[in-house]
Amino acid sequence: MDVIGDVLSRAGAWCSQNKYLGAIRNAFQNYMPLTITGAFGVIWTNVLINKQTGLARLIPSLMVLDVLNPIFQAISFATISCITLGITMLVAQEIGQANGEQGAYPAVLGLILFMIVTPTTYQVFSKSGKFALVATTQSANMAKAAKTFGSSLGTFVAINEQYTGANGLFTGLIVGIVGLEIYNFYRKKEVLRISMPEQIPPGITRSFEVLIPTVLTCFTVGLISLFVQILSGSDMNALIYSTLQLPLEHIIGDNLLAVCILYMITMLFWCVGIHGNNLVSAIKEPIFRTLLYTNMAAYKNGQAIPHIFNLTFLQMFGEFGGSGCTIGLLIAIMIFSKREDNRTIAGISFVPALFNINETVTFGIPLVLNPILDMPFIFAPVLCIITGYILTVIGFCPRVVVEVPWTTPPLIMGFLATGGSWRGAVSQLIVIAVATLVYLPFLLIYERTQERGV
Repeated sequence: MDVIGDVLSRAGAWCSQNKYLGAIRNAFQNYMPLTITGAFGVIWTNVLINKQTGLARLIPSLMVLDVLNPIFQAISFATISCITLGITMLVAQEIGQANGEQGAYPAVLGLILFMIVTPTTYQVFSKSGKFALVATTQSANMAKAAKTFGSSLGTFVAINEQYTGANGLFTGLIVGIVGLEIYNFYRKKEVLRISMPEQIPPGITRSFEVLIPTVLTCFTVGLISLFVQILSGSDMNALIYSTLQLPLEHIIGDNLLAVCILYMITMLFWCVGIHGNNLVSAIKEPIFRTLLYTNMAAYKNGQAIPHIFNLTFLQMFGEFGGSGCTIGLLIAIMIFSKREDNRTIAGISFVPALFNINETVTFGIPLVLNPILDMPFIFAPVLCIITGYILTVIGFCPRVVVEVPWTTPPLIMGFLATGGSWRGAVSQLIVIAVATLVYLPFLLIYERTQERGV
């Protein structure tokens, strides 16, 4: 156990101190209020004030509030359909601050660099009532469209929602990190700094100090983007999505085994006293948030929901009551425990557990460095995720389509996350029962060892 703990502690220390993982984690955490705001917009237009799929189908008088729907549609577009813009700015700001930059300039530069690698000019092809829209940077697709449709009808300038939404997240992260590191490289070169007289206002002085590094950074990123287009026949965004983001979504995001292994690793960190969720969030969130926002966009547009796994699904089935699904342990203690000390801890811990906070039980029982209770602590989330997966596959539980705050109590979370479905709430009730049954035999064994003073 000491060897395992030492290895996990070293890995945990590396993850927590890594500049890039920390920047990604902080960027997603800082953007969370906006995604939840966007989720409320989706709930309003799809679950409440919608006469086809919402509550207004049962209470038609609610449609008097339909006049507000454009506001909430705009909110969901600005927060969810443009998430890559916000995440790029936040991760660039984190890297800039880590490199000693001050102010909001790194965030603005990160956004500019993302726009440099993003296609903005498109050609429209048409033939026999069929249309094709192709970015001029995608030479292979341009040639194919020209062969199929003939000559182009014309060009126009726009930013495709495909790039600003979930599909562009990995590009935003890479550009925000690499671009700001390139900028930092140029910033450290004294020869590139334009010095101004002391009587010049500080704001103007700083503008000239960063002028040449900014020009060189933009040119360098643009040059890299051009090389990618020449070598691959595609823009950087499309290349990263097809070669990195999409494979990771399939290998990890849509893979039950990979999800189970991820949670076992997370729980192992907890078992030695390291906050496992914080450590894996930089890896977990870019993948599973992307799947969540893809589902939200499909739900908002009335399309088929593509993914079972996403971030809210994992919180709903693998983190209810806190890490380790420990609300199952609390229920088992309250019903079956004969020890007053354990019942006291469970009573103190139950209300926080309703909001998915469980440090009092994790360190109070304790679960940390507890070989008996660590077994269900590791495997309860895995079994609950498998149960949630089965319930979704057989069609009982609707797919998760809305992000809700992670502190939302169980059952309410299941109801909201599945677009206001009672079956989502019942599905969470089922996995709570599963977690309780998983913890129960280990609790009884643990209490026998307590009685013997082992």
